[in-house]
Amino acid sequence: MVTVLGARGGMLDGNLSAYMIRPAGDDRAVLCDAGTAMGGLVAAGRTGALDDIAVPRGSGLTRPGYVLTHTIRAYLISHAHLDHVAGLVVASPDDSAKPIYALPATLDDLSAHLFNWRIWPNFGDRGPPPALGKYHYRALTPGRAEPVPDTAMTVTAWPLDHGGVESTAFLIAANGISVLYMGDTGPDAVEGGHRLDDLWRAIAPEVAAHRLKAIVIEASYDDTRPDRMLFGHMTPTWVAATLRDLARQAGGLESLRGLTVLIGHVKYSLAAGPAPQEAIRRDLVRDAARSGLGGVRFLIAEQGLRLTVD
Repeated sequence: MVTVLGARGGMLDGNLSAYMIRPAGDDRAVLCDAGTAMGGLVAAGRTGALDDIAVPRGSGLTRPGYVLTHTIRAYLISHAHLDHVAGLVVASPDDSAKPIYALPATLDDLSAHLFNWRIWPNFGDRGPPPALGKYHYRALTPGRAEPVPDTAMTVTAWPLDHGGVESTAFLIAANGISVLYMGDTGPDAVEGGHRLDDLWRAIAPEVAAHRLKAIVIEASYDDTRPDRMLFGHMTPTWVAATLRDLARQAGGLESLRGLTVLIGHVKYSLAAGPAPQEAIRRDLVRDAARSGLGGVRFLIAEQGLRLTVD
């Protein structure tokens, strides 16, 4: 189950990348990125997306407060850009102790540049003293599955290229099915690397066996955005192209039939007129048809959306 706490990228504070993932019927969750935390939980509470989480009588907590401190058992942080960590930072004084899972470079950024007693008190378990130890940094090794303590889930990380910054894809698995959450990433052809190709090769068996039920991937801009101005991001054309690459690794387009692709990190625009997500939705429909991706279900992430995958 995927609950969108924050759907946008860029400047729209209060609705920035944050996706709570948990097995259906299980109150133990992870939060993939935390550009928004409490604001997203309050918004999800308004839509009813948290109604299946029981708050024990006498807890003294609101439902969003209970979810933050009890349901969310760990953070999975793709990279330390502010629109992916601001909610984690500002919620930290009232949060409960829990691990932060990330690749080593991201943990180094959190420790050196955010939880450092200059930008914010050091709630981590290393870095500038005194380290308060509320958050336990847990470095992930690319391609190696790790159990998330006190949950039914495992997480496997792979690095992604994001305009010169290392971002991360997380495969979250439980009960024989999985969801892939992808932090910000640019296309291999634009980034000059091969990390998306490496990721698709690694998860192809999950796709071929139809264990992978959903992918959360960004499309920050519509198809009018030139490649030289992507800055480590994707457009619908590039999303369709990279999904075709995944299908080739997994045995053909039929391997993607029934897959849900949730499009996030749409950049907020100051321009008058239709919202950017409307142009991206239009482009996705066209690009999916051209690419033979009719068997894929595309959705635009919206704050408060709850998606059940099985």
